[in-house]
Amino acid sequence: MKFTVSEIAQMLDGTIVGNDTIIIDSAAKIEEGRPGCISFLANSKYEPYIYSTQSSAVIVSKDFVPKKDVSATLIYVENAYTAFTILLEEYQKRIANGKSGIEQPSFIGENSQVGENCYRGAFSYIGKNCVIGNSVKVYPNTYLGDNIEIGDNSIIHPGVRIYDNTIIGKNCVIFANTVIGSDGFGFAPQADGTYKRIPQLGNVVIEDDVSIGSNSTIDCATMGSTIIRKGVKIDNLVQIAHNVEIGKNTVIAAQSGISGSTTVGEQCVVAGQVGIVGHITIANKTKIGAQSGLGKSIKKEGLSLSGSPARDLNEHLRSMALVRRLPEIEERLKDLENKHETSDFQGQ
Repeated sequence: MKFTVSEIAQMLDGTIVGNDTIIIDSAAKIEEGRPGCISFLANSKYEPYIYSTQSSAVIVSKDFVPKKDVSATLIYVENAYTAFTILLEEYQKRIANGKSGIEQPSFIGENSQVGENCYRGAFSYIGKNCVIGNSVKVYPNTYLGDNIEIGDNSIIHPGVRIYDNTIIGKNCVIFANTVIGSDGFGFAPQADGTYKRIPQLGNVVIEDDVSIGSNSTIDCATMGSTIIRKGVKIDNLVQIAHNVEIGKNTVIAAQSGISGSTTVGEQCVVAGQVGIVGHITIANKTKIGAQSGLGKSIKKEGLSLSGSPARDLNEHLRSMALVRRLPEIEERLKDLENKHETSDFQGQ
């Protein structure tokens, strides 16, 4: 797919310095550019590359002032990183919109409705009483159970499994092999040491503009709903248990797990390999560092936490600095003990 620099600038509400008729056919890192590519400069440490890049055009923030000549055409925007993201989204959207129609074999159950301009890939299965919105893409080898709702412009990638009664909003993207709505991990211990399965009768509700990475799992609620609020972004290999609620615009990185009935606030950041216990509440704008373990509720907004158990980031960093010095401290203690023993001996 090809764009002119002028078309890109209009899309990004940018100002052009250079040739606006150049054809752009791909994107590249600024240090790896070639003719026909567009790149972006958002981090000052990459600025040296803008003077040598072979990219035909570079997106820069409006406060960028070149220190020497730049051969590439520049597109000045409010925020270069955000603008480049918008460009990639538009490119992806146009590619996705190229898919339409029904490939065979595919199946759709009775009383299910599919909107206009949809795509249903080969070996996709849609159960009974489903409502699929306009311009939805259901890629090959996907399973959608009964009574499922999917809003306009959402994309369900290959191998996704969506269980009965799940509700998915508009403009959502669910990547390959993710499972939504499987049973929560609910078992009641018995007197004889066995475990009795607790029926999981709820569903999953995913609001608009949510992205869920590959091989993630979101369990249905025991009763009620597991809820993923608008704008949430979930990485690959994330486990979200039954009756969890994730607040608006929260991001969760890979290999993190959230136990049942926990509520995560809005605009939180959960880094990779974080473990969160069940039945707690996490305040808005909380940031949890990688490999942390959170075992209690966080009531104050905007805290940064790290460690296991998780605690204030600055306190954690001070502790880690002290841990690194433990061998040195041990040697100093040994020296003091030796001096003390020598002093006692001489005193005798």
